[in-house]
Amino acid sequence: MAKMKSKRAEETAQRKNDAPAVDNRRARHEYHILESMEAGLALTGTEIKSIRQGGVSLNEAYARMRDGELWLLGMHVQAYKEGSFSNVEPNRPRKLLLHKEQIERLGGRAAEKGLTIVPLRLYFTRGKVKVEIGLARGKKIWDKREAVAKRDVEREMARHVRR
Repeated sequence: MAKMKSKRAEETAQRKNDAPAVDNRRARHEYHILESMEAGLALTGTEIKSIRQGGVSLNEAYARMRDGELWLLGMHVQAYKEGSFSNVEPNRPRKLLLHKEQIERLGGRAAEKGLTIVPLRLYFTRGKVKVEIGLARGKKIWDKREAVAKRDVEREMARHVRR
């Protein structure tokens, strides 16, 4: 019996410490992130299983307001291999779950010229899929070059420190 308890406790600890399912590195390269927040995501069972297996891409995803709700568009979730009729379209719009005040504030800010809402990270929290969304402003080409140059300098400094 004691062995079973430790195994359950181990599984629970593993579920709580789930690593991020996917990180949208492209968004951080293409945009200045002004603010970010956590949102729930309305998904089906086979989509959850596919995300756990790593079959998700946020590269082309963005969020839009429609009828007072926030929708995530362009997120690709592969069809679950063992699913049959319960699989859904891979690029369908998915509803973001936020409080009404948060939706109104984000929608109002995103209506400003040059601002958009992009997903930054998709991860599991207590068995639920969460997405970190960010209000973002597009970077110019020279901003991207600065970021690359800064990263290279930091890498060189770290290399010299190790020697």
